[in-house]
Amino acid sequence: MANILVVEDEKSMQEIIAEYMRRSGHICFTAEDGLDALMVLKNHPMDLLILDIMMPYLDGFSVCRMAREMSSLPIILLTAKSNEEDKLRGYDLGADDYMTKPFSPKVLLAKVNALLRRSSAFPADSVNAGKISILPASHKVFLEGQEIKLTHKEYELLYFLMSNPGQVFSREQLLNRIWGYDFEGTTRTVDTHMKTLRQKLGGEGRHIVTLIRSGYKFEVVV
Repeated sequence: MANILVVEDEKSMQEIIAEYMRRSGHICFTAEDGLDALMVLKNHPMDLLILDIMMPYLDGFSVCRMAREMSSLPIILLTAKSNEEDKLRGYDLGADDYMTKPFSPKVLLAKVNALLRRSSAFPADSVNAGKISILPASHKVFLEGQEIKLTHKEYELLYFLMSNPGQVFSREQLLNRIWGYDFEGTTRTVDTHMKTLRQKLGGEGRHIVTLIRSGYKFEVVV
């Protein structure tokens, strides 16, 4: 059971999504615009956010960015926009998944449950490499003892690579492992997340090695 916030200004769609979430045993909160969504997020701990992009007052891209600054909770964007640049913008802002309208509520529920499983499936042991430390139990990442804020997908990528040091993973493998086989985006998503992850790791970002035409690996650099 999880606390899920559904932000959708179309009332009938909001009710359909919320009903599917509740049938699956989740507690569902709703908001009809971006401002209401931020108020809910500030006052209630959420485990996942389902967020429409086209909304009055404050669009979904803005809410996604602000929500990501507040929390590392998984975020699924809903939109009628299907072009690649809009999707990449959403992932750049910290979204974890993307569904284009019209969509199947059953598929949305499957994505929700998959994200919730992945966000809570890590063991409690710490993972360390050089100046980077991960505490999986709390999903916190530390660089030289100082906590750094990662998006949910950045965290999953870093944790996965650090847990498999020296092993090369193709973009397709990372896409399937982190985003899932039903992900609608392209391998450019992996490159975008790797770029921002390296930036947040500063000099320690050099541990993430790019192999041309092969993929990525995590290597402890001394």
